[in-house]
Amino acid sequence: MDNQFCLNVSGIPKELSLIIELLKSINSGDVQTSNRELLLDIDWNLFINQAAHHRVYPLLYSKLKMMDEHVIPAYVIQSLHQEYKRNTFHMLHLSAEMERVAKLFTEEQIQLLCLKGPVLAHELYGDISLRTSGDLDVLIPIKKLEQAERILASLGYEKDDYIQTVLNDWKWRHHHVTYIHPRKMIKIEIHWRLNPGPGKEPSFNKLWERKRRSELTSYPVYLLGKEDLFMFLVSHGARHGWSRLRWLLDIHQMMNQEMDWKKVYQLLNYYHYIPVGGQSIVLSSQLLNTKVTKEMSSLLVSKRPRELAQEAIFYLETMINLHTDPVPEDVARYHTRHLFSLMSAQQKFFFIISFLYPYPEDAETLPLPTKLHFLYFPLRPFLWAWRKSRKDVLRRGENNETPLILFKADTFFCWKKALCEPFGNSVHEFT
Repeated sequence: MDNQFCLNVSGIPKELSLIIELLKSINSGDVQTSNRELLLDIDWNLFINQAAHHRVYPLLYSKLKMMDEHVIPAYVIQSLHQEYKRNTFHMLHLSAEMERVAKLFTEEQIQLLCLKGPVLAHELYGDISLRTSGDLDVLIPIKKLEQAERILASLGYEKDDYIQTVLNDWKWRHHHVTYIHPRKMIKIEIHWRLNPGPGKEPSFNKLWERKRRSELTSYPVYLLGKEDLFMFLVSHGARHGWSRLRWLLDIHQMMNQEMDWKKVYQLLNYYHYIPVGGQSIVLSSQLLNTKVTKEMSSLLVSKRPRELAQEAIFYLETMINLHTDPVPEDVARYHTRHLFSLMSAQQKFFFIISFLYPYPEDAETLPLPTKLHFLYFPLRPFLWAWRKSRKDVLRRGENNETPLILFKADTFFCWKKALCEPFGNSVHEFT
């Protein structure tokens, strides 16, 4: 990577800049921040909120507790300590549940791969208390979904059935379904894909062949092979704009581990993630001082990873949460454009083509018997344009009667706009 290149981080709040500086010192083993100016005029309540938003309070507390209280106020350390303890108990709780679920799935001959959760924390940090996890994410073969649901239901889990579908588009447009245990307050996400489609990714069988056994549990629990895990983490973090530093810290930890970077390059190249992989390396090296080795340089040949890394700084300038409605309009607009910029030419082509495939909204607009659902293919542009024109009329405050002439005039324009402005739907469909 060009040593002259530097990310423009001037828009990052001072409180987050201090957190990043402290994380750098944590990485080097020295917890004293070298930039004393960062300690001036800090809003410590905002500092705590930033640490919570970015899910980095376990690492911060583990080191800051040893610092002079004159540097960091005592109440800040105490607040981080409370969150650290809460997270430790939560991770132990998740670990026990993960082992229990894995055992039941194995007994029912369902192959299961852990994607995140305590298994990832142990793999990357060697200590489950040093990383947060809100839920358990596991990957299974799609043909085993119904069987997995029966097992989880027998354990008391309830399905969060938010997915609407037509013509089985859920199989590729979505990538997981959520189950919640109301008493244990545990959420499990059952994945059948690593990422939402359309997009090429390794088959479950390929991932299973390259699996590794976790050393966290006594009962065999498996996770992705290192190179597959790196590809998954960079694609996941990029898809969320690296809006939480926790995801970038995961990349930092992986870059410091033994890995076959030739295999990493081959995987990322085959599945069109080279720029995304390079983006993660640029962000980690520039923000966290992660060492970039010669073996990683093949991911940084072009300028695109740097451009994408600079785009991602937008998500650090405010505490952006893409999963909480309502997502501010300016953020949603920026995020849809950024997601499109992450794609390769082939990925963009298939994404735009996917707009030709019917959406559940089409069935809501014009309900048809199941046997006639194939008609949604030729009808899709007209149904989309109709919804668009109705929204435009309501936005202008006109009455509910949309003139037929207006509909016909807008049909071609709206459909063309749909192709030229991808991500026209809710941002949540792509996160």
